[in-house]
Amino acid sequence: MEFVIYHNPRCSKSRATLQLLEDNGIKPKVVLYLETPPDHQQLDSILRGLEMEPLDLVRKGEDKYTELGLGNNQALGRDQLIEIMIANPNLIERPIVVGGDQVVIGRPPENVLTLLT
Repeated sequence: MEFVIYHNPRCSKSRATLQLLEDNGIKPKVVLYLETPPDHQQLDSILRGLEMEPLDLVRKGEDKYTELGLGNNQALGRDQLIEIMIANPNLIERPIVVGGDQVVIGRPPENVLTLLT
């Protein structure tokens, strides 16, 4: 099974999640999502795998969240929100790990262990 981690090396939870995968013999494909964000189809697939809507995966503490008025704008549709997240990848919660057809957020890092069983 192929594993992919959407990783931010500056994030301690992301580093810990990657280390936990490696400690369990998994060499995931590392996607530095701030440099190479997922495309619309990939992010939509991630959201479906997590059974989340786009705003559920948005980092609400980011300045961009407030700047874009995302908390007050319920008129935006799913596709529009996905495009905003792609254009502003720092809004995407991290780390995200995909293993086969399963997806988890590595917060806490131990969440990824569910992919290994």
